Amino acid sequence: MNLYKSYVFRNKDPVIDETRTLVQDSGSSYAEISKDSGVSVTTLYAWFHGKTKRPQSASIEAVGRALGYKRVWQPDKKLAAKRRAKRK
Repeated sequence: MNLYKSYVFRNKDPVIDETRTLVQDSGSSYAEISKDSGVSVTTLYAWFHGKTKRPQSASIEAVGRALGYKRVWQPDKKLAAKRRAKRK
């Protein structure tokens, strides 16, 4: 099953690295983040130090929100133009 047509990662989903950066920048402990997000310390550890390759989107969202962030989809004008050109 190919989940990503335009991007293939080898080891871990890049969202893990993005979330790790948010956690490190926050200075919060895993226990604090777990309390605020509802995501277990074990899950956080598995993302950053364990074997988890594809974390659940809802869990990533919960951790980001607990740290004061909001995920937003932004349009990519170049990509949209390429897609429109393909349809013609």
